[in-house]
Amino acid sequence: MTSTTELLKGAAELFPDEVVTTAHVRHFDLPLGAGRFALITLDNGFDHTKPTTFGPQSLANLNAAIDQVEKEAADGEIAGVGLTGKPFIFAVGADLKGVELLKRHEDALAIGKGGHDVFKRLSGLAVPTFAYYNGAAMGGGVEVGLHCSYRTVSKAVPAFSLPEVFLGLVPGWGGCAILPNLIGADRAVSVIIENSLNQNRQLKGKQVFELGIADAMFEGADFLEQSLLWTAKVLKGDVTVERPEVDRGEAWDAAVARGRFIADGKVHGAAPAAYRALDIIEAAKDGDLQKGFDAEDAALADLIMGGELRSGIYAFNLVQKRAKRPAGAPDKSLARPVTKVGVVGAGLMASQLALLFLRRLEVPVVLTDIDQERVDKGVGYVHAEIDKLLGKGRIHQDKANRLKALVSGVLDKAEGFSDADFVIEAVFEEMSVKQKVFAEVEAVAPAHAILATNTSSLSVSEMASKLRHPERVVGFHFFNPVAILPLLEIVRGEQTDDASLATAFAVARKLKKTAVLVKDAPAFVVNRILTRFMGEIQNVIDEGTPVATAEKAVEPLGLPMSPLVLLELVGPAIGLHVSETLNRSFPDRFTVSPNLKAVVEAGKRGFYVYDSGKPELDPEVAALLKQGDTVLTEEQVRARVLDAVAQEIGLMLDEGVVAEAQDIDLCLITGAGWPFHLGGITPYLDREGVSERVNGKPFLPQGVASVPA
Repeated sequence: MTSTTELLKGAAELFPDEVVTTAHVRHFDLPLGAGRFALITLDNGFDHTKPTTFGPQSLANLNAAIDQVEKEAADGEIAGVGLTGKPFIFAVGADLKGVELLKRHEDALAIGKGGHDVFKRLSGLAVPTFAYYNGAAMGGGVEVGLHCSYRTVSKAVPAFSLPEVFLGLVPGWGGCAILPNLIGADRAVSVIIENSLNQNRQLKGKQVFELGIADAMFEGADFLEQSLLWTAKVLKGDVTVERPEVDRGEAWDAAVARGRFIADGKVHGAAPAAYRALDIIEAAKDGDLQKGFDAEDAALADLIMGGELRSGIYAFNLVQKRAKRPAGAPDKSLARPVTKVGVVGAGLMASQLALLFLRRLEVPVVLTDIDQERVDKGVGYVHAEIDKLLGKGRIHQDKANRLKALVSGVLDKAEGFSDADFVIEAVFEEMSVKQKVFAEVEAVAPAHAILATNTSSLSVSEMASKLRHPERVVGFHFFNPVAILPLLEIVRGEQTDDASLATAFAVARKLKKTAVLVKDAPAFVVNRILTRFMGEIQNVIDEGTPVATAEKAVEPLGLPMSPLVLLELVGPAIGLHVSETLNRSFPDRFTVSPNLKAVVEAGKRGFYVYDSGKPELDPEVAALLKQGDTVLTEEQVRARVLDAVAQEIGLMLDEGVVAEAQDIDLCLITGAGWPFHLGGITPYLDREGVSERVNGKPFLPQGVASVPA
């Protein structure tokens, strides 16, 4: 049988570029005469901006440190062993860069087994072991601590999670087996399934303690000192750690059922990770940890070799890396400073924008509109939102006062914008209205001021065409709700110059938005793809397929909401307007649905009513629908929708709307909330053979979001 050392040596050869974590062992006497103690510190030699991870060589280093303390414990030289991290970081789990490189099932199995073999030695030592969660801990970083006898956590820990299911994996180094046996199945389901599928929600130090994952919590300033004092008291018997009895009866089964309900609601069976994790939690009910570890190994290996995980890692890398270095953005040094912002309009979208600029830039922001009542309402909205932040303790009173003083509203654009560096319009989506607004702003704003438009579908070049200085006009398209969706489509008009574009990207960075450079093409990226997607759903309904069948057809994608619920969120009138805009540009592919038109003309807010709490087709809408007699199955609808999306993306890439397919995926993930397990969409279209069928080739090279060849 292969030893752990040989296993890790083989794995390390597959991953030569690992950022290696060392495991330093130091010895000292504990307070209160509790004896000699060995403390292992995990550290990769970088500061907190490069968190500590576990690749094969890192696991081998921890294994060697455990060899040393195991001998010392057996020889009676030490009373206990502790494990902690470098400043601000405990450890953030397996090194995903190594996982991406794996090509064979047996190599994937070795990664799971290697981690288990090292970590479980901590629970087998002759002395008690202690994990001190001093900073961020995720995945394998959490799990290595679960193998210890006791755990403490710093109150200052900002992020603690088992995020594997979010990425398409399972907690595979003890998380699925140990956690439910430590804190109960229901709490474990919350951490492993619910938090993961809620956009990878993190726990803070206090929650880690309250859940029972840690046995004690101390302030961040002297965390290690207090943890060691507590350790001494435990070893001397002055402190007894009491853990509540875990309910292994119906409560365990109910927790697993709740987990399946959450998974169904989020991914509709479309991604396997959550279900594999729940199977392991279910089987862990009898407390047989080794059986659980073996199941984790098998699940980990299967998932590593599956498309959903590769898509998940690809999506993670897009959001973490590509988003920080936007393709095609001009040199940062060309950006001009922005010390005052003007917002044309004071409606809901404009008010949300004003609030965002105010909070992130902390510069004067001035709103204008056509009458005083609207201006006052816009400023009032911003003030009310600042009061909410104050009420929740997110900002202090001084900051609230300062922010409120920075926002103002005027009717006269000359008064408001004469010294503004950046003016954004958020007025009615009509070309003549936007051109008139820009002409008025250009007449009064300084010569260097950027003129930005939040248009969702109109031509930025046409909007700028009647100005004296069209080179300073840029598209700055936000997604609703502005505070939540990270995407910002930055649109370069035909005459936009590099300095204006660079300033737009610099502002986007300060706004903490994911900026993607987009060509000035109809509806840009997200709205074009969503309109084609929704248009095809609408087409099959118009032709005769029942609404419920058309909606259910795309459930297996695991999208955040069904097409018609999304239409309701966007607003049928806006959906119709965008489809009309695209129909004018591409009449052969974008239709204008007569049924959608009828729904809008009837003043309906959507297709559904929610009288029973669940969406049901509104009888008034049902009466409006005029359908043909072509009825498709769910499979036929899904194929037709996916073919349409693949065709549209292919055409967009041919037109150079964005630099690469990766930017399409980044836009869909951050602007429309499309899931990581789809990788946005192009990895899924490649995996399902749709890209090949429609365009004759995949969107991405083998190995980019799939198992390397």
